[in-house]
Amino acid sequence: MNAAMNRPFSVYLDLVRFAAAVLVYMWHSNQRFLTADKLPASDYGHSAVIVFFVLSGFVIAFVTDTKENRLAEFAASRISRVYSVAAPTLVITIVLDAIGRSLYPAIYQYPFDQFAVRLLASLLMLNEVWLISITSFSNVPYWSICFEWWNYVTFAMVMFLPARVGWLLVAITALVIGPKVVMLAPIWWMGVALYRWRGLRNLSLPLAWVMASLSIVGLVMFHRYNMMAVAEGWLAALVGPDLTYQLTFAKRVFADYLLGAIVFANFAAVRRIVEVHGGVLMAIAGPVRFVANYTFSLYLLHQPLFLFWAAVVQGDPEGSGYWWSVTALTTLSVGVIGFFTETRRHGLRTRILPMLDRWEKAWALPARSTRSC
Repeated sequence: MNAAMNRPFSVYLDLVRFAAAVLVYMWHSNQRFLTADKLPASDYGHSAVIVFFVLSGFVIAFVTDTKENRLAEFAASRISRVYSVAAPTLVITIVLDAIGRSLYPAIYQYPFDQFAVRLLASLLMLNEVWLISITSFSNVPYWSICFEWWNYVTFAMVMFLPARVGWLLVAITALVIGPKVVMLAPIWWMGVALYRWRGLRNLSLPLAWVMASLSIVGLVMFHRYNMMAVAEGWLAALVGPDLTYQLTFAKRVFADYLLGAIVFANFAAVRRIVEVHGGVLMAIAGPVRFVANYTFSLYLLHQPLFLFWAAVVQGDPEGSGYWWSVTALTTLSVGVIGFFTETRRHGLRTRILPMLDRWEKAWALPARSTRSC
């Protein structure tokens, strides 16, 4: 580990990643057909996705600085990481939706048509280009993976290609994918900035504690005053309600920037604090690493899975038994599917790396330079 990523902080990021995935699950499963009462902590789903963006930028900056210093290595890791789960998820979603719809059609308020368009858009990560929003059947959370993917692509262009070529390709890519992904991209790059900002690695402990405390207060106040709704209103006043609606998941962009800054401050502070007080995190490192290995599967699979199991069980939403039984079955399913997908991504990487190596050599691309991004 280097100064920007000490071991306790790595555990903290894994813990945050898993907690964020759980919050997204709570958000989506807060359905009245599952439970008559509103679930606790069910208002933080979109916020959790913003946490993912900052965290992802930081981790990608770390791996390219320490391990993946060639385009072929970086591309092999990102392709295997994403598609080892995303490709099976698309097939699983269609199968589960088809069965679930036949058992309990009333709970499926999601599209189940235009299969070629939805599959092709999802495989090419084009679900949210320009003002188009193509839902991957019942798998609403898939949208953020598309945003992540284009952040990976543009980051690679900047990091591994000659500067003029890289930035030209970034501009072309931005024109192709449109405003939504571009609007949220700075949040992802906050994570990159956090990793590369050397001055933040030497915070004094008192300042770090103050920053950590203020970030927690900021997070509470952010939701207390419903800043997402406020920000959506600001955007509607600026560009009109119709365009705001068409921006779908980017329509809270002003609040997302604020939340990204809060997360940035929290990560910077905690990284410094756990250098000295990281014993508790290291004590739980094993279990945290285990559940974190299934975070991507949980995130991408939870909605089609809980809908399917809700259709199978068809319990009583009064009380908590129905939700808990569906949640238990969803968790078990994620574990089984994740074992055959997410945990096997390294094998996929090994298979595709030689092909990418040949392409890299054919284009005579050098290893990553030390120039700042």
